[in-house]
Parts: sequence; C-alpha cells; structure tokens
Amino acid sequence: MENAREMAPADARELSRLFFGKLRTLEEGTREYQYTRNTLIEMNLSLVQFAARRFRSRAAGGGLDMDDIIQVGTIGLIKAIDRYDLEREVEFSTLALPYITGEIKRYFRDTTWAVHVPRRLQELRMELAKAQETLTDDLGRAPTVKEVARHLKLSEEEVIDGLVAANGYTSGSLDTAGAESDATSTASPTTRPLAERLGEVDPAMELFEEFHTLAPLLEQLDERDRWILQMRFGEEKTQAEIGAELGISQMQVSRILSRTLARLRAGMLTV
Repeated sequence: MENAREMAPADARELSRLFFGKLRTLEEGTREYQYTRNTLIEMNLSLVQFAARRFRSRAAGGGLDMDDIIQVGTIGLIKAIDRYDLEREVEFSTLALPYITGEIKRYFRDTTWAVHVPRRLQELRMELAKAQETLTDDLGRAPTVKEVARHLKLSEEEVIDGLVAANGYTSGSLDTAGAESDATSTASPTTRPLAERLGEVDPAMELFEEFHTLAPLLEQLDERDRWILQMRFGEEKTQAEIGAELGISQMQVSRILSRTLARLRAGMLTV
C-alpha cells in the first residue's frame, strides 16, 4: 500500500480493522501474510511517534537518540499487532500504546543511568572500563588507581571521580536480599531485604505520636493548670518554687499536678 505512513489516524483505524481481519485468514510465513503485517506496522507508526514524544526530554537528558526510541517503540507495536484479537471489540490503540510505552520504558531502564551524571563522567566511565580490562590482562590482577591514571594520562582525582560516577549507572532495590551476620554470633548469616537492614527505628516517632495525642487534651485545661505544668516540666521548677510564684502552698501545687496528670493520663488512654 502506498504512503501507509502518511495516512490520517481515522483512516488508519478503519483500514487496520480490515487488514487485521485479513491477517487472521492468512497462513503465517507466506508473502501475503508478511505484506499485510508490514502494512499494519506502517499504518500504525503514528502510535509509536505519539508515545515516543512523551519521552523526548528524558531521551535528551540521557543522551539518547529519538530514532532509537522510535525503533524500540516499534518492537512494542509489532508485539501488539501479533496479539491483537478483533473479536474482543477493543480499539487497537488501546492495546498497542501500553506495549509501545512498556518497551520504551524498558529501554530506558536498561540503557540509562540510575541517577543524573554529567556527560563527561559518563564517557569517562567507558574509558575506565576499557583501561581496567586491558591492564588486568597485562598485569594479571586488578590495576590500582595510579596505574589506571598513568595509562589514561589522567590525574588520580579524575580517575576517582569516574569510578564514583560509575556507581550511578545502576541502582539497587530496597527489596534486594542480602546476608548479614552478627560479629558476636557463630550462627550462619541471615538473609533479609536491604530495606530491613538499613536504618533504625527513630525513638522520637513514638514521642511524636504521644505529643500529637496530648496537644488537644492540654488545650482543655484551664490556664493555671497549664502554667503549672509548664513551670514544673518545661522550666523544671520545684513545687515550692511554683507555689511561691503563684502565692499558693506546695501542697496545693502537688494536688493540682496530681489531678491534672491523672486527667491527661485518662484522656490519652481513651483516645
């Protein structure tokens, strides 16, 4: 079919249905089958171009060519054509776009850096990899930073920068299992996901929850009771000092504190 790529989307949808119907009646591997399948690919390349445009800025940031993105997306289009079933009465584009987008995302995942790294360091990573391979063969061991720097005629600082940047090429999942052992134990190392082995519980989290619960209860107290709590626990004054400041006895301060604390404790237990 002439100019299948330049066909209007509405015409492409209608003709695609006819060609899909014809494709299912042909024997796979025949010349007519291949022609019909290729025509379907040509007519629906606009879906690939539409999906690829969404990744234009991402491709530019990763130094990737849009032609490569189109080719990868076309693989998804072909998979969708091979799996499309007219009897399901679903628009082909509805099935095709997830396949196309999935292939493009997979391509980015497999070929781009996990974190943004300057182009200079990306190129240096390739040079370092080649240099390390060559020197390992020559020396019979892994080369030192100094040896790599001399081989590439770079400073040791530049080599170190490149080695550090290479860590940005891949990223690890927090679900990745790994072995850990207790230096004081003779038992076999245990295997746990990385997320369970990194960090620790912040003890302040429990206090935060308690303060969050306590705040509305404090607002229900009268001003004098709140002021006594502030002096006793905020300013760490003694009951005698509080009594002298408020003009009441130490015994009265003690009773007020006991009553107020009991009220707050009861309120927190019922929340």
